[in-house]
Amino acid sequence: MTASVSRPVRVLLASVLKPVDDTRMVEKFGRTLAEAGYEVHVAGRQAPDAAPASFVQRHVLFSAHRLAFSRLTAQWRYWQLLMHRRTAPDVVVVHAPELLPLTLLWHFLNPKRAFLYDVRENYALNIETQQVYPKWLRGMLARAVRAVETAAARLATQVLLAERSYADELPFATPERTRILENKYQPQPGELALSGTISLPSQPDVPLRLLYSGTISELNGVFDALRFAQALHALWPGTRLTIMGYCQRPEQLRRLQQAVADAGPWVQLIGGAALIPHPTIVAEIQRSHFGLIPYQPHPSTWLCVPTKLFEYLANGLPMLVHRNPHWSDLVHEHQAGLLIDFATPEAAARLVADALRQGRSFYASGAPASALWASEAPQLLAAVATALRGKTVR
Repeated sequence: MTASVSRPVRVLLASVLKPVDDTRMVEKFGRTLAEAGYEVHVAGRQAPDAAPASFVQRHVLFSAHRLAFSRLTAQWRYWQLLMHRRTAPDVVVVHAPELLPLTLLWHFLNPKRAFLYDVRENYALNIETQQVYPKWLRGMLARAVRAVETAAARLATQVLLAERSYADELPFATPERTRILENKYQPQPGELALSGTISLPSQPDVPLRLLYSGTISELNGVFDALRFAQALHALWPGTRLTIMGYCQRPEQLRRLQQAVADAGPWVQLIGGAALIPHPTIVAEIQRSHFGLIPYQPHPSTWLCVPTKLFEYLANGLPMLVHRNPHWSDLVHEHQAGLLIDFATPEAAARLVADALRQGRSFYASGAPASALWASEAPQLLAAVATALRGKTVR
């Protein structure tokens, strides 16, 4: 990296809805850049229980519900970060499309400063198909998002894609300006990799811990996971289900809370209305027997590899995965779990017959190193180096 003064190059990683302890921004991007000598700032949503991270400086842009009017004030706070002498970045990595308009204005006013756009979702497709916004608003909002993304992609030094499928889905993701940085697992410093295999309980009355982690939603199959666990509990009374994560849809959260209460004490919901620190999720992964990935077929998610799949792989957690041709190779290659149809009543009986009663083992070769962020980090460093090439640092 080039610099005309002694201070480190300053990089700002920015989102609105992602918390200031977001794993991709802090542990993956932030730690990688800090270890390479950059001064890293992270801006995002308030996270009251965020663990300390001395290698980044955090800035809260937003602290209310995702549809709150105060979300507009996040734009002003972001602009202050861009323009204030003590925080003004040399490179910005934008993790949210709603911050692109101000980023473009900043770039226009500061043409010697560079920005990267990190595409974490196919936002326009999500808006059109996931029914989060009113029907009358979806088409207009999707077109507006795609237009600003296209404009930003022309001026961004690089477009970073969290999913390989986005290279084909997004018309603005031209090969010469695009890098793929999959959302693989970043272990904590000193965290030991799995060396052996997980032992499954051999008796029905011994606790069998199932985990559904990450974004809680009907689309991501949380109710299918609960119904599957209930069927399994009837066959294997030691079954325990933990649902851990954040739910953005209040009406779905109320349904889930009632369903969990009706199921009984063997099911617990952790989070729901609150964000869960990632180390808490990892700790639960490491004490579970199976991770559930019951995603329903949907155009906005079916071609993507869920972050939790990499997390489960890297921690050697056997998985029960809804049949998906885009994930099955990963599961088979590493003997990482079973492909099932969560909607069928036979799924629970199959797990008992094929895995529990036979004492089936998984991950015969241990947790795969290919699931770790270390394989992606060089691409991030190369992207930032490209952004700095020929630029000056104030």
